[in-house]
Amino acid sequence: MRRHRVEITTAADGTAVGYSPRVTGELHQIEYVKDGSNGYANGVDFAITGEATGVNLWTQNDVNASAVVAPRQPTHSQAGAASLYASGGTAVQARIGLANDRVKIALAQGGNAKVGTFYVLVA
Repeated sequence: MRRHRVEITTAADGTAVGYSPRVTGELHQIEYVKDGSNGYANGVDFAITGEATGVNLWTQNDVNASAVVAPRQPTHSQAGAASLYASGGTAVQARIGLANDRVKIALAQGGNAKVGTFYVLVA
């Protein structure tokens, strides 16, 4: 497994965009670590995607503290129909694959010149 660190500082308007190095493999998790002395403002918004594909990895509004997510996506049959667990119709989910792509981290409402760190774990 590889762990990629991405530190991002916001602009005066509270926005920022940062990128991981190019990665290939299955995404296991994304960790956001709020800086202890100059962290993003409470209520920061994240839109994290694959840069080349645009695949959604983590979108969340109004984040106030460090967080860890393990993104998954719904699976499908060869006909494009959603794969569901028979008992309750709940979607079957699998890790998201990335191939020679960067993880794009876009922030809004983070405050002026604030800092945060993201760790992207891929295997």
